[in-house]
Amino acid sequence: MTAATPEPSSEPSPPAPPPAPPSGTLLLLVRHGVTPTTGKVLPGRAPGLHLSDGGRAQAERVAERLADVAVEAVYSSPLERARETAEPTAVRAGLDVKHDDGLLECDFGDWTGAALADVAGLPEWKTVQHSPSTFRFPNGESFTEMQDRIVGSLEALRTAHAGGVVVCFSHADPIKAAVAHALGTPLDLFQRIVISPGSVSAISFVEGQAPAVLMVNSTSEPLSGLRGP
Repeated sequence: MTAATPEPSSEPSPPAPPPAPPSGTLLLLVRHGVTPTTGKVLPGRAPGLHLSDGGRAQAERVAERLADVAVEAVYSSPLERARETAEPTAVRAGLDVKHDDGLLECDFGDWTGAALADVAGLPEWKTVQHSPSTFRFPNGESFTEMQDRIVGSLEALRTAHAGGVVVCFSHADPIKAAVAHALGTPLDLFQRIVISPGSVSAISFVEGQAPAVLMVNSTSEPLSGLRGP
């Protein structure tokens, strides 16, 4: 006697799970904390400017917000105010702060150390605000050179740490220029982007895709949702 052939099941097969999203490289761009001259002076690359008490509190806050993120590397502009902002994050992650000249502040040339109230009265200030791609600081750097510099540096870092999370401590104008580039925004409109002291902006890079800007100028919420441990 032969066994009966089982009837085919009428139950539909469960749907296949969706494919996991590609794991990209996450770059977190952090502006240094406040200093005694923030909002008053164009310090540029002049040495010897340190964080104020408020800036040190902002640096600690950045480290707290990153506590649940698996940070692979911490890089900083060589300037003191950026390094001091990076230090709490590096200590919490058990990493050293690596210096990267690509994260430096723009070279303001002859405007270095000038009061903002003074330069804001110059005819050239309108160009800085409305046509920055055409402007070069006297005996300094152009905005185009600054953008090329930081974009090239971030490209090298995301390649060196493919698939990881890298925290980069820099300055307002370079971060604005990097975010504008990732968004596909013309450099002449980059002044519309606000980057506050102690803020975090996030750019995700997935091979074969355009960069994705996940966050700009964030100063409060935890960052674990961007990439868990």
